[in-house]
Order: sequence, then C-alpha cells, then structure tokens
Amino acid sequence: MLSDELKLCIQQGYSTYLKAKGHKPRYGQKLMIAAIARTLGNINSDDAGERQGTGHVCVVEAGTGTGKTVAYLLSAIPVARMLDKKVVISTATIALQEQIMFKDLPDVRKHSQLAFDYTLAKGRGRYLCLSKLDRLLAEEEDPFLPLYEEVIASDADTPLYTDMIQKLAGNQWDGDRDSWKEEIPQQQWARVTTDHRQCTGRSCSHVRNCAFFKARESLDEAHVIVANHDLVLADLALGGGAILPKPSETIYIFDEGHHLPDKALSHFAAHARIVATSRWLGQTEGQWASFIEPFAAAVSVVARAQGMEQILKGARQAIDLLPPLLKALIPLMDANQPVVRYRFEQGEVSADMSEIALEAYRRFTDLALALEKIADEVGRLLENEHSPVEKNSCEAAFGVLGAWWSRAEAAQKLFDSFAHSTADPKWPMARWVTLVDQGEAVDFELVSSPVLASHTLTERLWEPCYSAIATSATLTALGSFDRFSMRGGVPSDATFEIVPSPFDYPNHAVLRIPKEAVEAQNAALHTQNMIELLPKILDLKQGSLVLFSSRRQMLQVYEAVPQALQKVILMQGAASKQALLTDHRAAIDAGQGSVLFGLASFAEGVDLPGGYCEHVVIAKIPFAVPDDPIEAAMAEWIGQQGGNAFMQMSVPDAAVKLVQACGRLLRTESDTGVVTILDKRLLTKRYGQAILEALPPFKRELNV
Repeated sequence: MLSDELKLCIQQGYSTYLKAKGHKPRYGQKLMIAAIARTLGNINSDDAGERQGTGHVCVVEAGTGTGKTVAYLLSAIPVARMLDKKVVISTATIALQEQIMFKDLPDVRKHSQLAFDYTLAKGRGRYLCLSKLDRLLAEEEDPFLPLYEEVIASDADTPLYTDMIQKLAGNQWDGDRDSWKEEIPQQQWARVTTDHRQCTGRSCSHVRNCAFFKARESLDEAHVIVANHDLVLADLALGGGAILPKPSETIYIFDEGHHLPDKALSHFAAHARIVATSRWLGQTEGQWASFIEPFAAAVSVVARAQGMEQILKGARQAIDLLPPLLKALIPLMDANQPVVRYRFEQGEVSADMSEIALEAYRRFTDLALALEKIADEVGRLLENEHSPVEKNSCEAAFGVLGAWWSRAEAAQKLFDSFAHSTADPKWPMARWVTLVDQGEAVDFELVSSPVLASHTLTERLWEPCYSAIATSATLTALGSFDRFSMRGGVPSDATFEIVPSPFDYPNHAVLRIPKEAVEAQNAALHTQNMIELLPKILDLKQGSLVLFSSRRQMLQVYEAVPQALQKVILMQGAASKQALLTDHRAAIDAGQGSVLFGLASFAEGVDLPGGYCEHVVIAKIPFAVPDDPIEAAMAEWIGQQGGNAFMQMSVPDAAVKLVQACGRLLRTESDTGVVTILDKRLLTKRYGQAILEALPPFKRELNV
C-alpha cells in the first residue's frame, strides 16, 4: 500500500500544479491518478527491490482532454523516486514524443515542485557512426568498403559527409540525425550509422566523441526517459537493458498504447528475401571470395583459425538451397492479383518446402555461428593493446562481420519458422510470400509473423517489468478491453479503468448521417454519392477534414467535384503531411476556407483545434483491407475456435478506427463542430448500432 507520505506527495504535487497553472481539477484526471497510484502502491517488493507477485499492470482509457500525460507523470514519478526505479515513457508518434519531452515534462517539473531529471532516448540508428564517416572520407581506398554493398557512397554524397565532419569539429552538430539542419535521405544516412551488431562499443577509437554513447550516459542519470514503442520493443528483443534500463528496474508508461500490439508484431516477425540473400552470399556476382581475400589478410590471426573457410563453406552451402526454394515458390504466385502474394493456410507450409527450409535453417545456423566466432575473435583483437592487426582494420572488419551476422541470423530465424510450421491452436502464426517488384528484377520475400503479440509481450514485457501502464483514448472496442487484452496479452489481474473526457459532447458536437447517404460496400455507387454530397455539406469558408479509406476513391472524388471545391482542397500526397497541415492552418488564419483530404494517417494524431477543423467527414466504416495476411490469418484462427471473425475482429477494429477519426473534431473544451459519416450501414446493418454506441456521445442527427 502507498504510505501516507507518498499519498501526500502525489496530492500536493497535483494541487500545486493546478494552482500554478490556474486549472481546476478534472474528474477523469483524478480517477486516472488514483488508478495508477493504487496499482503501483499494491506491488510487493523484496529487500532487493525486485517485484514479487502480480497485479502490477494498469490499463487506462482516457478520453480526449483528460490530461493523461499530467496524470501519469504526477502519479508515477513520486513512486518511482521512492522505489529507486526508472520511468520510461513510450509513444507511438514523434509528435507526442516531442510534446512530452519539450512541453509536458518541463511544465510538470516547474509547476509541481517534484524533483526529477529527464532525457530523450533513441536507438543507435538515429546517431552518426564516426568510424563509418571517417572511412568514407578517407583519402586512401578502404578495402572493406565493397563489403558494405549498397552502403558505398557516390561522389555526389561527398559534400554532405564533408559538411557533417566540419559541423562536428566546430561543435555545430551533435551527431543526432534529428538535429541536422535538414532531412537526410535514408540512403545517405544508412552509410554513416550503425546497429548493435556492427558497433564495436567501448573498443571503438572514436568512443569518446561518439554521439550515441554520450546520449547513453544521460540515461544513467535521468529519472524519466522518453522513448518510443520501437525502441522499447527493440530493447526488449535484445533481452532488456541493452539500451534502456532493465525491465525489472523500470515502470513503463505506454502512451498511445493501442499501437503496442501491432508494433510488437512487426518487431518479432521474421523476413528474408530470396534473390537479395543470394546476391548477398555472392551467388550472382561471384564476389564473395574476392571480398574475403583482403579481409582475411587484414585479420590473419583469425584466418589461421580457419574461420574464413567456415564462412565460405557456410555461404556456398546456403547458396545451393536457394534455387530449389525459388522453384517451389513460383507456382504459388498469381500475377493477376493487385498484390502478388500467397498466404499459407493456418501458417503451414508444404512438406517439400518444410524440408528445404529445415536444411536452409541448418546451413544459415552454421554460417551465423561461424560469423559469430570470427566477430568474437576480432573483438578480442580490438581489446588487445598489442594486437598484431591494425585497429582501424579490425574496426572495419567488425562492422562487416556484424552486418553479415545480422543477415545470417535473420535468415536463420525465418527458415526455422518455415521448417517448423505445424499450427499451434493457442499461438497462431501467419506465413506468406510476396512478390517484390524491384524495377528490372523481382524478388520473393518470405515472412513469418505471430498473429497475436500476446505471447511475446507476456514473455518480454509484462512478466519481467516492475510495472507497466498503458493508456490511450482508444483502448476499448465496443465498450470492452477484450480486444486489447487478447492482442496484447495483458495479464488478467491488471487494473482496467475507463475515465471520462471533460468535453461536453452533446452540446458541442453533432454526429450526422445524411438521409441521402448510401451503403458503402458498393464502391462505385458510394464514390458517386460522395461526389454529389460533398459540395452540399461542406462550407468552403470553414476548416474541414475529409477522411477516406481508399486512395483510389480519394483521387476519384477530387477529380470529379466542382472546381470551386477543388480550389480549397489540400490532398494527401501532394506534399508532406506537415506541409499540408501548415498550409491548412495558414489558410484558416487568413480568413479563407480549407478542406483537407486524407487517408488513415490523418485520422489519428492530427491536432486541429478551434476553427482549424469544424467539420470532419468520414467516407465510410474503416474496415480493414481483407487481403492483409495477418488479419486473414487471425480471421482463420478465430473461425477455427468456433468464433465469428467479422463480429469479433473486423467490427471492433473498425469501431476503434472510427472513434479515432471522430476524435479529430473536438481538441479543446471550447471546440464545436459536426462529424458527418457517409455510410448508411451504420443505420441499416446489425453491427451498425454497436459501432454507433461506441462513438463519443455527440448529439445525433441520423438519416435526416
């Protein structure tokens, strides 16, 4: 239980903050503070501070305007300080991450009188690798650069890299990609960044000036660390504690927590491209042996251990298996489909393919072990002050080995999954192959992914962490947490709370379904209906947002509406999302009208308060695309369990997306406006009423 002293600390922090800001207490915010504090206070710990028992997870759905960030900061930070734990705040979007880091945290620290330090955490891939930059700019030819394949720089990139080194030398840049004066294209950035396998760590000759390790030092001192879901999941995939604090010493707060299950699926899926793997192994160009020769000469001490011969043997053996694999895949592909893809039913591959995959798994395992052995040898040479091999050569070799090792492990993981594909009724898997068009050539990408993130998150996050809080405005679907719990594996003994928004929905907003609207399953009829209705319902002097589920429909509607409407439309794809939003706000500020046409990415995370958005038009119920392989595999699995995939998956998923889209209208307590949905199925279908009841309690004007 929370001590009286700690309760008082939380209460005083909240009242001090409200007084300093001139705010009144919000009922939902108070409920959220209480739920989090109660969860944290009920955790039992041993003398070493290790959590004992369960009941350490808190899931809070808090409507727009609740003040979620302030609630979880004021409740979690005092407890974490008392227990000597770290608070890791994880978001799904850069916009929220920046808001928390540069607005909310400074604000809470200043006005609550709570004492804490905070910092921003990023992965290695956001920071410059000085060792790579140094080699790129070296005057003499580097024999290792060819080993990096596409990472080789062109003469056109030299000014950029020269500018980087000059800015670093003049203390005008800190090596953080996000603080560079302009956007750095991914291809150019990939050449000068690294990952955990290629990084030589504390053995690097540039470690004292390394931007990543400088940033790591601030993590050790901070009480609160702001990260994102991708970084947290990457850290957990490495066992936890590789970049961020150990899970057992951490109170995680997942803001925008509804994204966590899908993010987890992408992190723990396995991928391999057949042609690209063949090219990497040297099959198509016969480059492997010629690349190995200077490499072996540079690390001759290792070469005497016959490590290089093991790598060459492993590569040759792996290459031999890829042609028969391609032969087995080609007949599965149907070129008449919009996306050329084949999903294996129940995730099970044929016996012949399973046999090939098993042998490929064994050969890539041998290759990965050989590369690991050599990498360890090179690592020891790096640490040896009297090494017979030049340090720069070892660093270059280590980077190459790390890249190869990662690729071999990725292929090993993929083929292991395809070799052992017997369906597990408890933990379903999706497996598929997609034809990837690369211009003049094509490739076949094999993918294996869990259908549910529940097992992975249970094993990597919920069980090892000291505590975790997940919050969002959309964690329930149709009034229940079942969807989030099933997909995310949330412990059954977690605390679940729904706290209300302070918004006066019935008096500030109207939900409208026009009488002229049609059922949206007939795409052509629905598109024509939108073309006819939009000019009638949109006020061209207002700020409006029109959300489509299909790019094709968005383009068709834009091309067919009257020119007067076209002139005020800003359409997704015409410029960057940020540029469109900036132009939209500028038009409204100038007293002009502006209508944003957008897809799913505009239905979430877009903040257009007041006059910037007084009308949200939603084209139709946003059901998922039926050919998504994970969604199809989940539907198949639910059916096998005796369930109804449409009612248990498609309808709840669509309801969540529709709530998010409706959430673009009211962003502050004083906002007003209209949400119009141009899909009659909400009124004519049985599931429509359930979805309507899940939407915010706007005043209803249905079929009028």
